[in-house]
Amino acid sequence: MAEPSRQQSVPSVARQVHLASRPRGWPAPENFAVVEAPVPEPAAGQVLVRNLLMSVDPYMRGRMNDVKSYVPPFRLGAPLDGGAVGEVVVSAADGLRPGDLVLHGLGWREYALVDAGSARVIDPALAPVSAYLGVLGMPGLTAYAGLLEVAGMRPGDTVFVSAAAGAVGSLVGQLARLKGAARVIGSAGSPAKVAHLRALGFDAAFDYHDRPVRESLREAAPDGIDVYFDNVGGDHLEAAISALRPHGRAAICGMISQYNAEEPAAAPRNLALLIGKQLTLRGFLVSSHEGLREQFVTEVSGWVRSGELRYDETVVEGIDAAPAAFLGLLRGENLGKMLVRL
Repeated sequence: MAEPSRQQSVPSVARQVHLASRPRGWPAPENFAVVEAPVPEPAAGQVLVRNLLMSVDPYMRGRMNDVKSYVPPFRLGAPLDGGAVGEVVVSAADGLRPGDLVLHGLGWREYALVDAGSARVIDPALAPVSAYLGVLGMPGLTAYAGLLEVAGMRPGDTVFVSAAAGAVGSLVGQLARLKGAARVIGSAGSPAKVAHLRALGFDAAFDYHDRPVRESLREAAPDGIDVYFDNVGGDHLEAAISALRPHGRAAICGMISQYNAEEPAAAPRNLALLIGKQLTLRGFLVSSHEGLREQFVTEVSGWVRSGELRYDETVVEGIDAAPAAFLGLLRGENLGKMLVRL
């Protein structure tokens, strides 16, 4: 095998964040451990990446549990993983060179050994590299596919988005507006976030702490809604079912209100309305919509460059702060995408 090509000197050890124990209910700092580990040499078909930015996302909470799901659970005593952007520093793979910037799935560590087929080269001229973990990455494609393909939003629809100040929800609302929605409504968890949603172009927004969601939604959409994009579940989903007009559609992306519950949550109490209203509630995974990626990147990057679509980032510094960033995300402390700069 040819000698791997190098961009720079590489340390012998680097830090990683391991899952130290499985939480019951809300995760705590003691469920994580920051450890030093040897930095490996890539084998044929692999690259060594110095991670620059990593993502923390709500779905990671489910992977901390030892239960069967659509993605394997995190292993105890091993690094967590998730989206990351980094620079190739050593390459033993055709088509990838030192200095290339790549998007891959091995975050939560300073250096990652990545199979070449799992690394996607990104173009920093198209957008800042952080955007590939947010507006042009998994959250952006989730918003785009969920709103347009799963919920089938049409011009003239009234759209309701929960957790609308988050990485996905804030994009859903703006995409709905750009695609001709008649009215866009968002819920968020603080007065500052509500004001931010209005600045993004939402027609109405409310703080779900103020009063029952059903009441706030009825006031914001007295004639009902056509589309609900669900990031929360629970009382938000129940309120949306009541507000949906006949043949309304809901894209079920996440249920963050239930992720830390120790007992199963009660289902919405008004599910019988699905029958008479002929509603469609459809769960989805972004991985099933990869066929939209080229169209999504072309269209959304154009809106980003023109300023028609805004995105926000909350950036925390250093791998030692990654567990706190994740816990802050679950508490709703982020505006837009939560990132950790390594």
